[in-house]
Amino acid sequence: MKKLPMFCGFICAMLATSPAIFANSRDTSYNNKTNTLADTDLQLPAGFKATIIARGLKGARHLAVTKQGGIYVKLGSLKEGKGIYYLKDNGDGIVKVQYGFGDYPGTGIFIKNNYLYASSNDDVYRYKLNEKGEVISPDKPEKIVEGLVNHNRDNSKSIAVDDNNNLYVNCGSYSNSCLVNGSSLKGAMPCPLLDSVGGIWKFKTNKLNQGYNQGVRYATGFKNVVGLDWNKNTQSLFIMQHGRDQFHDLYPQFYSEEQANSQPAETMYEVHKGSDGGWPYVYYDAKLHKKMLAPEYGGDGVRESGETAQDPVADFPAHLGPNGLLFYTGKQFPAKYLNGAFIAFHAKSPVLQKGYLVAFVPFKKNKPTGEWGIFADHFAADPADQPKPCGLAQGPDGSIYVADDAKGNIYQIKYKL
Repeated sequence: MKKLPMFCGFICAMLATSPAIFANSRDTSYNNKTNTLADTDLQLPAGFKATIIARGLKGARHLAVTKQGGIYVKLGSLKEGKGIYYLKDNGDGIVKVQYGFGDYPGTGIFIKNNYLYASSNDDVYRYKLNEKGEVISPDKPEKIVEGLVNHNRDNSKSIAVDDNNNLYVNCGSYSNSCLVNGSSLKGAMPCPLLDSVGGIWKFKTNKLNQGYNQGVRYATGFKNVVGLDWNKNTQSLFIMQHGRDQFHDLYPQFYSEEQANSQPAETMYEVHKGSDGGWPYVYYDAKLHKKMLAPEYGGDGVRESGETAQDPVADFPAHLGPNGLLFYTGKQFPAKYLNGAFIAFHAKSPVLQKGYLVAFVPFKKNKPTGEWGIFADHFAADPADQPKPCGLAQGPDGSIYVADDAKGNIYQIKYKL
């Protein structure tokens, strides 16, 4: 596993970087409703520019872009009764909302083989696309998965589709650590929740009304995965796990507040059928880069465990909240970005006092090199007015899009050729 021990120093160095390396990108576009200028002050590597192409889509979670350049935005809360919005530039240089549809909130959205797949917090639907990349029957989706567990906590059903008609769905755990009866400080063994949450389930894309009984528990032991992506080079699924919390709240004898602020790591995994990340029995220590026994199962912050649990391929500072994952396959960006991973971090690290950013992890020979850093920062000049990056998508021209679910902005980032 590639360890990333120098992140704190790297952050400090980057914040002081000269304009020769990082440039404040200012570009303008027009708001799709008011035609007023939309500026962005994103801090990006030199040569990149960013534009806010749409505003007002509060709750914008994940994105999917057609080969024709249309953008589907999945909303975590309904806007005028709609949970999906379709955006398109009609040739005048202005991205406009074309229409909204879908009467359900949610996170997941994905395009594959002329179908748009979208999830609520309980179900997954699909819509047939026409030759323009537009939904043919927006009011008549096919329900392909139904009845997934939803307890209104960590309930986003993020999705990805592979090249063999398989759909992968995250079912996050509504429990932080599988405590017995929800109140005892002792964890249940085995954890009964793992039969329906805390992992990735696989379904078929071309079968209707599938439930848990028709699906496959593809990977288990992952508390919650909001960001995931199918890697075309490795032909495998990569996921970003949200780590647990409440170390100091429940076990102050073992963890100080400072330790709780720095644990556990946020982690990236390459998963296959049968993968097990070890939750809730173990967690991954952000400083030691080791799997540790969870306190609910006899851990004390010192005892290692998880010999049979999978190691992450990369780890990141605690509590950053990785909500988006995108492997870059375009030709617009410089060569070093090809096949690397962009990650949208939706929260802030208490230790770093840093967050709400898009990071980049370069890959070589299908593995992270460990040399990662911030790609897009300063989504708002005023921290009190901080947008929260959530979704990522790649356009047909090789630009990338970022959704902010707090302010409702959609950003497009291009490289100046």
